[in-house]
Amino acid sequence: NITIPNSVTSIGRNVFFGCTSLINVTIPNSVTSIGMGAFGSCTSLSNITIPNSVTSIGRDVFNGCTSLSNITIPNSVTSIGMDAFCGCTGLTSIEIPNSVTSIGEGAFYKCASLSNVTIPNSVTSIGMGAFAYCKSLSFVLIPNSVTSIGERAFKGCISLINVTIPNSVTSIGREAFKDCDKLQ
Repeated sequence: NITIPNSVTSIGRNVFFGCTSLINVTIPNSVTSIGMGAFGSCTSLSNITIPNSVTSIGRDVFNGCTSLSNITIPNSVTSIGMDAFCGCTGLTSIEIPNSVTSIGEGAFYKCASLSNVTIPNSVTSIGMGAFAYCKSLSFVLIPNSVTSIGERAFKGCISLINVTIPNSVTSIGREAFKDCDKLQ
């Protein structure tokens, strides 16, 4: 368990990377940035609180945190970076706040247990491979704010049976829904 003190304003790159016994982390409101891969491959991490002071979830921050089943993203976050939750196979649902405008490439790639995701009206782009191989994802509602869906965004989502694509979407990338065999 780690409690980060109020004197800390940023968590650097790969600080806790590969700490496989780390279970709980408390981040204080003084922290405004979390560096690339900060908690990557912390395979036992199951509980973390991200404070309202954090404005972005960067690249690979929780990549490979296989025990992370639930996480609350605060309203202060405006972007979810590349591979931020990639390989979080225990993640079952996520609520993305209205403050988020972009979901990065591979943000939820191979989150095999992710069955429920709410994409808010603030999101304008869904990055390449953002939800690829989320094998439990069955329904996606894409809001009217989205203008682009990246290549392979939902590729391999084998449980996906229903997708609503609004008129606001002007581009859908190559293989965006490839291998979504149940999609009607």
